Amino acid sequence: MVKQIRIDGMHCMHCVGAVKTALENLAGVTKVEVSLDEARALVEAEAISDEALREVIEDIGFDVVEIK
Repeated sequence: MVKQIRIDGMHCMHCVGAVKTALENLAGVTKVEVSLDEARALVEAEAISDEALREVIEDIGFDVVEIK
């Protein structure tokens, strides 16, 4: 499955790297793409809850606007 996450608060490539690393460390995640320009992350995973995605992003200081 692929999840699209809209993220508020990313301002630079360091932010992008922090989000990418946090998402890649979740169990079951196979691919992560993070876009600063589009303020979103695409996460490919076998099975993962929206709450787990939201928690890991918000724990590092960013706001999750929407998960689709």
